[in-house]
Amino acid sequence: MALVSSILIEVCVDSVQSAINAAQAGADRLELCTNLGLGGGTTPSLGLLKSVQKVVGLPIMAMVRPRTGDFHYSDLELEVMLEDIRLFREHGVRGVVVGVLDKDGRVDVERMKLIVDEALPLEVCFHRAFDMTRDAEEGNEFFYGVSDVLLPWLTALHDIESIGGISRILTSGQGKTAPEALDTLESLFRMTKELVEDEPWGLTILPGSGINPTTIASVLGALLPLGLQEIHLSGSRWIDGGVSFRREGMGMGIGDEGEWGIWMVDGEKVSEVRDIADKCWELHHGGDE
Repeated sequence: MALVSSILIEVCVDSVQSAINAAQAGADRLELCTNLGLGGGTTPSLGLLKSVQKVVGLPIMAMVRPRTGDFHYSDLELEVMLEDIRLFREHGVRGVVVGVLDKDGRVDVERMKLIVDEALPLEVCFHRAFDMTRDAEEGNEFFYGVSDVLLPWLTALHDIESIGGISRILTSGQGKTAPEALDTLESLFRMTKELVEDEPWGLTILPGSGINPTTIASVLGALLPLGLQEIHLSGSRWIDGGVSFRREGMGMGIGDEGEWGIWMVDGEKVSEVRDIADKCWELHHGGDE
């Protein structure tokens, strides 16, 4: 088996140009969405997927999220999600990115099992709905040997692990950004490793949110010693759309930069993260053969 040569960098994109920018800057995998700048990303169209596949040869994880807002879905919305997964499976994606919660803020295990069953053999990433789950309750039974410590995310982690077939959890450590929640991420890495032990395809943690050239070194410094293999970032910003005529007082309700702007991956940011990550990886694993 070939050794991993550096940290895997996943970049979330919502256009063909962003996908090209990310690939040219050194991304290893794409998370494909739409509406990234307007609510965290929703399900991409097949047209977008096929167009990206024509110009970029990177593995693609497709977002499955039928709308912005919360992560509690109706039966009709669930059927849309399952149909999207069927289509993505037929069109060569590496996997899907998805998350479903119940009305009380816990992972909806039964619906997630339906989703995983539909997705297999694709990879399944449970997205940042994990960061929106309710805190663990006193006396819950899922402590895995740390019954004297109440960890807010522990019930959600157990629920996801119990589903089976989920490859990774994309999370900011239940903080506003990953760099602000490194203590929680460190605990998540340790607990996940305890849960999966030495399973070759066991559940892993994918840190994301707020990872950029100014924060990547601290994230890697904290998490590489715990087995970090991959990171997630957008590396994006609003750019001017270029239209010369903008009707006064008119818009589509987005406001601010997004009203006339385009959300776009900044290749320089991604490239800088790539360079820093490679150097940190080499420092940490330089003695490995």
